[in-house]
Amino acid sequence: MDGLHAGDAGASAGGEERLAAEGETALARLVMDGGDLAHASGHLAGAFAADPRLPDAHEALAEFARRAGGPQAALELFDPDEPFAGTLICRAHLQAACGNWPEALMLVAAAVRADHERPWSHVAWLTQEALPALVPPQAVTQALAHMVTALPDPLPEDAREAVRPFHDLAAAVVEQHRGDASLAAIGSALARRMGDTDRAVAWAERAHRLQPDHIPAVMLGYALRAAGRPDEALRVWQEEIARDGSDLSLMVDIAELYASTGRPGLGLPWAERAAAADPEHPQAAPAVLGVRYAADGDPAHLLALADHLRTRPDHPYAATVLARHSEWQPWLGVVATATEATVNVLHRILDDPEMGADRTAGVQLAASMIEPPSASLAFLAAFPRGEIVNRSVGEPDPREPVRPVGRAVWRYEGLTAHPAVPAPSPEAARLVRDTASATWPHIPAAYDHGVRLSGLALDDLLGVLAHPPEPPDDQQGRFLRAHRPELWIRAVQTFACLGLAHHRADEPWVGSVRRSVLLDLLDGPEDWVSEAAAFAMVATAWVDPSVREDAGLRVTERMLAAATAYRTREVTVLGSLCRLVLLCPWLEPACGDLARDLLAAIRRSADEVPAGAGDRAREMARAAEARGRSRLPAPGPAEPQRRRGLFRRRRG
Repeated sequence: MDGLHAGDAGASAGGEERLAAEGETALARLVMDGGDLAHASGHLAGAFAADPRLPDAHEALAEFARRAGGPQAALELFDPDEPFAGTLICRAHLQAACGNWPEALMLVAAAVRADHERPWSHVAWLTQEALPALVPPQAVTQALAHMVTALPDPLPEDAREAVRPFHDLAAAVVEQHRGDASLAAIGSALARRMGDTDRAVAWAERAHRLQPDHIPAVMLGYALRAAGRPDEALRVWQEEIARDGSDLSLMVDIAELYASTGRPGLGLPWAERAAAADPEHPQAAPAVLGVRYAADGDPAHLLALADHLRTRPDHPYAATVLARHSEWQPWLGVVATATEATVNVLHRILDDPEMGADRTAGVQLAASMIEPPSASLAFLAAFPRGEIVNRSVGEPDPREPVRPVGRAVWRYEGLTAHPAVPAPSPEAARLVRDTASATWPHIPAAYDHGVRLSGLALDDLLGVLAHPPEPPDDQQGRFLRAHRPELWIRAVQTFACLGLAHHRADEPWVGSVRRSVLLDLLDGPEDWVSEAAAFAMVATAWVDPSVREDAGLRVTERMLAAATAYRTREVTVLGSLCRLVLLCPWLEPACGDLARDLLAAIRRSADEVPAGAGDRAREMARAAEARGRSRLPAPGPAEPQRRRGLFRRRRG
């Protein structure tokens, strides 16, 4: 058995995984010395689960087999019904030692299916040159069929390397059995996931020539689609539907391929045909809504997807479609971008390799008009010794709430904002840090994720809005700290407000503490906190239809107050509020029309910024950095040459 595992030295994992595997292996040896082989089998399974390539674990398994009386006897000491991947791999290696190649391959496939990122197939017996001739093609077909349906399409690069030995074996067997259509078809599915699209197309074409029926046709279409040949894929699929119109999922594939190539109008009839044939089909109805959204961009279709998922949780494809159309869309799948002049200048400083490196610099900004306090918070997070000097307020006064409120996050001393709430407890700050994210799959997923904060005290949730924790010390957190600190602050505020949306969730919405607090934050001094509270109310309404009328009305009222202020001064949160109103499609159409008109007016205003304004701001930033604590005039939005549209701004 030892020879089957040669060549693994130096290939094991590192860090904690290696240490865990070494510890489990040492325990297995101790228990074996005591004669309790059944107990030792559990530690061996743990060792392989921690590091499938640890040479000492393979040696210990060989010793285990010898003590048991051979690999066949050793198999009896591992539960055949145990789904644990470590157990599966131990049994696979023992089956290989017995020469039972089909069983060994199926067990490795089951482990890959359970966790495709682990190098289960990196073992000498699976990579031996003689194996393709020893294993029956039907066994490879069955193992691949069991494995590939659980793999992402395409596989991430790291996972491709983990699966590569199995892929190489499949390639050798497919080429040895060129007349096996089923093997070529399922081999194409693995090659496609591995990014080997040319081979995937070649194998699928071979399968289709040998056996021009349903499965080869479906696989050929997938391969052509992955190879960037969508029209050929559509032709193959449509010919197959004409031959056999029973596959509703294939109709969905046709509809979505049309939509993904910019032709949703051609795809919609296919999705509607599938839904009409079976209204409860788990893919058809979500596909109709997704293609309709691709055609007209109406968020009502996405809300309908959320409702479909809520009423039919056994239809996870609705979540897939919803996530697909929410990705990187403001508030649908990511926090909306900050637009303040302070943030724009901050980006220029941080992105300049000469200026952004020294976080101890005493940079001072002179803002032409007061901006949301959270924008200043982002600047000071990057430059703790910095200072922002505001020159004017504007009318109506953004420091004042739009109505009397019982709770406020900020208080002002003159033109300078200070937190009006104490910092959260360290435990609460850590939980928020571990929960907050600038992205999420879709709105219901963000709302559900926010429940992690539901147990925090109200004061902690309010405190974190003005005292955000540092980003986590991981790759994303380090990037945000170095380049986009405002994005992290907005993420913290968003999830703190989602935590508030879950506060005392057993209370009826009207009259509840959570509603009262969110409304205070929504209508308080103009700030990113207002946006976060608005999103939390919209998210609550997406998952609870009884809240929709009230939440939509309140967010619209806040947008109207911001729109009124926009006539006489900049209102940087207005665009975000408009987008949130558009995510309330249950409102009267006039509300959405107004939000779209306002967004158009904001875009026209941005287009009218004089050329070269960005270059001048960059030059001022460099000059200020060179002078240490010099005054950097961070320009507010430049004075446009003219204003048009429904909300033309009045000056003077």
